[in-house]
Amino acid sequence: MSERLKKLLSSGRKLLVSYMMVGYPDPETSLRAFEVLVENGSDLLEVGYPFSDPVADGPTIQQAHEVALKNGVRFKTVVDAVARLRERFPDTPLLVMTYYNPVFKVGLERFVDAFAEAGADGFIVPDLPPEESSELKGVLSERNLALVMLAAPTSTPGRLRRICRTTDLMTYFVSVTGITGERDRLPLENLRKKLELYRSLCDKKVVVGFGVSKPEHAEQVGQLADGVVVGSHFVKLAGKRDLKALAEAVAALKEGLLRAS
Repeated sequence: MSERLKKLLSSGRKLLVSYMMVGYPDPETSLRAFEVLVENGSDLLEVGYPFSDPVADGPTIQQAHEVALKNGVRFKTVVDAVARLRERFPDTPLLVMTYYNPVFKVGLERFVDAFAEAGADGFIVPDLPPEESSELKGVLSERNLALVMLAAPTSTPGRLRRICRTTDLMTYFVSVTGITGERDRLPLENLRKKLELYRSLCDKKVVVGFGVSKPEHAEQVGQLADGVVVGSHFVKLAGKRDLKALAEAVAALKEGLLRAS
């Protein structure tokens, strides 16, 4: 399994996991946005791979998918982006976030091999249930790459156990039912109960995403989980090409997490 990811998860600190779409609003701006994320406190990057039907994503990230595809971003573009990020940040874990269709279209082994060679540490595939993950997980395991599974507030104890058996090193816990996007408030009490259930069944780390966009969210969720995932808030700022505001937002969320430590 990825030594970079293992080392980060064993550090004991609260993690800021940051998502950005390759090619949005254009390829070079997106790469600079990834750099801004790391330079201002992100611990782990989710590298977005554009797809035409991103069912788990809200309007902000849906638009990023659409624009990136219009900009001609395809398999090789994302592989090249990962390679450039790995060269720039040798110690930062990189997880490719993709739906399963692109994996299937390119071919499972070719897809995984290309990203392994580029320096990726693993994959998050939102539409891949644990029951159907064995083939991809097997290919990833042979190459020491992680498969990080998602869990939902509606996940039953039995399903959480299955997710725990399938996921590598950590679980991405969705804070709300529905799609990604910024929210003013998060259902903290319900989230607390769900994470207590998760921890009673699984000893792997857990980070929480969907709706986290403010420093107070990071602090509140950071007290319950091992870290937060932020996507839509950062993607929106990158889409405006406002990298100064993006840098400030990353630093502010990181400060919120530090208060939770």
